[in-house]
Amino acid sequence: MEVLEAIKTRRSIRKYKSTPVDDKTLEQILEAAQWAPSWANTQCWRFVVVGEPAKKAELADTLKGSRPESTNPATDAIKNAPLVIVACAQKKRSGHYHGEPSTDKGDGWLMFDVGLAMQNLVLAAHALGLGTVHVGAFDAKKVENILGVPEEYCVVEMTPLGHPDQEANAPPRKELSEIVFHEKFPAA
Repeated sequence: MEVLEAIKTRRSIRKYKSTPVDDKTLEQILEAAQWAPSWANTQCWRFVVVGEPAKKAELADTLKGSRPESTNPATDAIKNAPLVIVACAQKKRSGHYHGEPSTDKGDGWLMFDVGLAMQNLVLAAHALGLGTVHVGAFDAKKVENILGVPEEYCVVEMTPLGHPDQEANAPPRKELSEIVFHEKFPAA
């Protein structure tokens, strides 16, 4: 699959078949994340692959809805996909020099770097016929406790990974004229 086709056809998948993901395919997907660019090549990301049903259920219990009374639509996906990949980041690495922030973004750069790695990961998964969905609305501290993440790291994102059991439609996209400006940002 060509990269532009993968970008345009990847969708958020929330329903999965029980078919396992083979080790070779998983390794290819993780290698795609490994090759993402990062601040000064710090490669601050770490990935925890979870396949144990009880642990996936614990992870699903950390998800939050957009409103207090709502549930996160990815809850069943986290529980039922064959695997869940939890993306973590080493603190005070990305965007830092000798332990001090190099820009006004501080540790915000770790989010950027993990985002790049996760985009590589989900595009590779899609190109190999698998589904994913970016999941960010969860209690990160609870996930860190469940997975035993050391204090110098933080959990950034999770994605279920498996063979899709649904077809997802493309949401509408804004026109380029709405999001691209030349020379300066237009006056409000």
